[in-house]
Amino acid sequence: MASATADSSAKILSDLNVNAGDWPPNLVKNLHLLHPDQIELAKMLLVLRQSHLFQHWPEPGVEDKRKKAFFAQVAKLNSCYPGGLAYYVKNAKELLADSKEGKNPYDGFTPSVPTGDKVLSFGDDNFIRFEEAGIKEAQDAAFVLVAGGLGERLGYNGIKVALPAETTTGTCFLQLYIESILALQEASSRLSQGTCQKEIPFVIMTSDDTYSRTMNLLESNSYFGMKPTQVKLLKQEKVACLDDNDARLALDPHDKYKIQTKPHGHGDVHSLLYSSGLLKIWHDAGLRWVLFFQDTNGLLFKAIPAALGVSATKQYHVNCLLFNEKQKKPLEELPDSLTVMDMKLTSGRLMVINVEYNQLDPLLRANAHPDGDVDCETGYSPFPGNINQLILELGPYIEELKKTGGAIEEFVNPKYKDASKTFKSSTRLECMMQDYPKTLPPSAKVGFTLMGTWLAYAPVKNNPEDAAKVSKGNHYHSATSGEMAIYRANSRILQKAGVKLEDPVPQVFNGQEVEVWPRVTWKPIWRLTFSEIKSKLRGSCSISQRSTMALKGRNIFLEDLSLDGALAINSIDGAKVKVGGLIRKLES
Repeated sequence: MASATADSSAKILSDLNVNAGDWPPNLVKNLHLLHPDQIELAKMLLVLRQSHLFQHWPEPGVEDKRKKAFFAQVAKLNSCYPGGLAYYVKNAKELLADSKEGKNPYDGFTPSVPTGDKVLSFGDDNFIRFEEAGIKEAQDAAFVLVAGGLGERLGYNGIKVALPAETTTGTCFLQLYIESILALQEASSRLSQGTCQKEIPFVIMTSDDTYSRTMNLLESNSYFGMKPTQVKLLKQEKVACLDDNDARLALDPHDKYKIQTKPHGHGDVHSLLYSSGLLKIWHDAGLRWVLFFQDTNGLLFKAIPAALGVSATKQYHVNCLLFNEKQKKPLEELPDSLTVMDMKLTSGRLMVINVEYNQLDPLLRANAHPDGDVDCETGYSPFPGNINQLILELGPYIEELKKTGGAIEEFVNPKYKDASKTFKSSTRLECMMQDYPKTLPPSAKVGFTLMGTWLAYAPVKNNPEDAAKVSKGNHYHSATSGEMAIYRANSRILQKAGVKLEDPVPQVFNGQEVEVWPRVTWKPIWRLTFSEIKSKLRGSCSISQRSTMALKGRNIFLEDLSLDGALAINSIDGAKVKVGGLIRKLES
């Protein structure tokens, strides 16, 4: 039997015109178990100098099913990456060599503060004009949520979009997003006086970790009022991990027949949209815009109408939403966001691009900014932060992806043990969706919209213990601070509209000192834009700091309301509700 197996393996190698001495003996012994396509994959791995993957393989007859399962995984990894594993390893070797040498990815660039007239002041005439323009454009937009991660960093074992954005109503992030899109859909149709309301497509990029849970959340809640045909889930695949600077693929420490994998980053959303055919479907349907956003920012839809209006008015191919950011120290407290700047190449080309915070300070120090990233006279860094909310014009976006297939410039971030540049643990190639503009030609119109942080940015990322360690004055980026930011934003919007509010009170929750405003929340259907919210307020209204107010319904009007307690209104469609007078909590 052993002789027959050896003869079979020898014939296979002869047919491949391969010398048996060039192949790992443990693999050669098992060749007869493999299909021809699996043998081709084995050949590819050996050409890529990955023979270590077979060193532990036992004799034929031992764990044969797991050996075949190994090649099933290799086939999947090969098919899911543009150019296959050969291209992945090639890219990895180049990027790892640059990292090992400490090569600056911005050699040849000169940074400068981004300029332009896209700085919006909430509530002024300019802001209102952009909001109205954005509402009109919304019916020709598609929304894309990148939600491939679990809430482990938050100390939560579920999907992040299932977390409540605030606890007054318990509305989860996914519900908030869907209800906001539906409110935009209705408002756009109403403002455009359309006879037939156009359905806004909504895509969610998931992963193996989040796909089924996201689908269950949608189905168990009847898609939160959205038609199931409007929602499309795309699943992102992971990429192979790397063990060293030679780009040797890492075996899973818990399974010697499996290559370790990790997420490739949210930049995969571009290739998934392109390969799915959705972009062409949207273009054929007359859509003009694609809006990208991330999973746990409860404020983002307060900024979307005005930002979309900026894109339409300025005719931007790419519009990045920005916020003013205080300079952060120490480095471990930096948020997972980016800084945007004008970058000028030595060739003279000017680009508006994103730079990671950990690269910003050394980049500035090497380019005529000896103090690095420091606050200017405004109290903020002159370089605004990017909230990873992008608006792309669909037509130019499709044309660019035809050239690239959606591939985004990658980076690698290995953690080294010491000066020998030995890895502490495996790494992988990554890509970010906001790096898309780096592939664009000089003729592309890339701009930004800068808004107040209080209005547009309150990500929920950190667990209470880590958030409590953040230095006072920095952003906690926790569920606590995210919820309080929603109340603050709603209160300030009402205040801007003429409602009298008491000053917020500082309080400590979960080790974090936050401003506590009135717990004010409303469903997006009540109204999304500032001018529409103002139209629902009449007379002289006031809300005390200790009050709670929750509004659900289209036609709720506050008239001469003086609130010092709790008020919850839930009105059915078609009902018109007016509430006013003194509403006060009874003291016990």
